[in-house]
Amino acid sequence: MAGSDGGTEPPAWGVVGKVTCAAWIRRSGGGANRLLVVYGRAGTASSPPILDLFAFDARACTLASEPLLRVAMGEDEDDAPRAIAVHPGGDEFVCATAKGCRLFKLVSEDFSINLISVDSPPLQSVGPQRCLAFSTDGAKFATGGEDGHLRIFHWPSLRLLLDEPKAHKSFRDMDISLDSLFLASTSTDGSARIWKIDEGVPLVNLSRSADENIECCCFSRNGKKPFLFCTLVRGNDILTMVLDITNWKRIGYKRLLRKPVSTLSVSLDGKYLALGSRDGDCCVVDVQSMQVSHLSKKVHLGSPISSIEFCPTERIMISTSHQWGAEVTKLDVPADWRVWQIWLLLLGFFVASAVVFYTFFKHTTLL
Repeated sequence: MAGSDGGTEPPAWGVVGKVTCAAWIRRSGGGANRLLVVYGRAGTASSPPILDLFAFDARACTLASEPLLRVAMGEDEDDAPRAIAVHPGGDEFVCATAKGCRLFKLVSEDFSINLISVDSPPLQSVGPQRCLAFSTDGAKFATGGEDGHLRIFHWPSLRLLLDEPKAHKSFRDMDISLDSLFLASTSTDGSARIWKIDEGVPLVNLSRSADENIECCCFSRNGKKPFLFCTLVRGNDILTMVLDITNWKRIGYKRLLRKPVSTLSVSLDGKYLALGSRDGDCCVVDVQSMQVSHLSKKVHLGSPISSIEFCPTERIMISTSHQWGAEVTKLDVPADWRVWQIWLLLLGFFVASAVVFYTFFKHTTLL
């Protein structure tokens, strides 16, 4: 049985709280627990705020019925997890609470997994954060606070690369580009800014008219021409706009979900863009065609979807809301070709060609 360094596990947890945040963990190497899911749960009258770690069965596309481990975050409601950001290496993650951020490390021992809370004063002292993000290369970590304070740390040294107390009125959303050069952030007042991470300076404020609010943002991930996706509210019109990150100019707009958007997310391979609505609907868009490929209505009935995260290896996503907790959704999109399927197809072509070649020469009379 896995454990933690947080003391002796209580004999009974009581009725645990709803899921407040969730994240996928893809660990390097093989093994049964290569793909995991971490849930943050609020406290209840009979259970403290906790973290649950689940194994994920990729073949059945389901989470295990019982967690691999369960860790208490504290005793009061300010210890409840609010957001989780997993390092790309898969061996550590940061969890935000009302008090600040906590760092946890996953340690494998024989056939069990331990979750170790690591003392990290620079993270623990930041206060309540709305946004957390690791860069793709794992060398930077950014936090966006309720107070509008932006911090970008070098990882794992936690040396501050950028410390801007007045980046925004209050953070709405944030993402780091695939090449780890830029950070995009949006504010609750409808403004958006681009930051150059290595230089630790603001680069540009995204242009908008008086009747426009920029709300959610995320960068493309397919490694081709880079874009920035943003949701734009223009009066009663809800648009998804695309910007060229070479000049930060708008390329075009698309009406996708056609209702207020509460969260935005891109799959790890960059093929799909997900939008969650404020009334619990979710749509998944093919980035290449910018057409809706999957629509799930009332996933979180009547409640704003607070987060969506794609599975790193399967066409599955986890969404969360404060009212309904977490939902795992299998996407109704075309299946991807696996490597073994491609090799099998090539082998089939080779065998078919050999048969045709043999048949042709067997029945050909040489003159």
